[in-house]
Amino acid sequence: MTPTQTPEEKADSRRMRAMFETIAPRYDFITKAFSFGMDMGWKRRLLNECGLGPGKRLLDLACGTGDFARMAQEGGASAIGADLTIGMMRHATFLPRAVCADAMRIPFADRSFDAVTIGYGVRNFSDLPLALKEVHRVLKPGGTLATLDFFLPENPVWRELFLGYMHTQGALWGALLHGKPAIYTYIPRSLRAFLTSAQYTAALQRAGLSKVQNVRYLLGGIQLHWARK
Repeated sequence: MTPTQTPEEKADSRRMRAMFETIAPRYDFITKAFSFGMDMGWKRRLLNECGLGPGKRLLDLACGTGDFARMAQEGGASAIGADLTIGMMRHATFLPRAVCADAMRIPFADRSFDAVTIGYGVRNFSDLPLALKEVHRVLKPGGTLATLDFFLPENPVWRELFLGYMHTQGALWGALLHGKPAIYTYIPRSLRAFLTSAQYTAALQRAGLSKVQNVRYLLGGIQLHWARK
């Protein structure tokens, strides 16, 4: 059985859904702008670690416009997208199946997937430990969780420069694309309150995942993690 949301979690979900409904039409452009165009290369590297192919099943959780699902399908795997925001999934028209779902209550049976991918989503989960337990539940034994997200760089000087860059870029594109300078500055704000890479690794292990590995880009500002069930 999946857990019931608290009133606070419901409020967080509504706010997150409203924000992503606004940015959905520009989401792909923004991920490329913030990553200096390297975003798709990182995603391919991460997906390659999942060992997917014909007969394998992927859940692209917090799928956005479904890049991971699309690439998995191109390699012969079957893929399902799940996202809290319907507006995002409207841009993943290639998906044969997509569901509106919260990561804290994944609507699939135990041991359903060979891999779960999460791109830029773990920072936005209102209860990360619960979401990771849900991921562990739906993974098959030996399955892989693979995530791509922003992290706080360990070097304090680069950390402040990186956060400053993120804030300036966010304000600029928010103003140009939506007339709302603050809409993309949620990224550095959420990042300041997020886990370090070491803390995230520990959270993965507490959820029952093992063999955690990671690769760092932009001096630790972007990191790939994968772990096995």
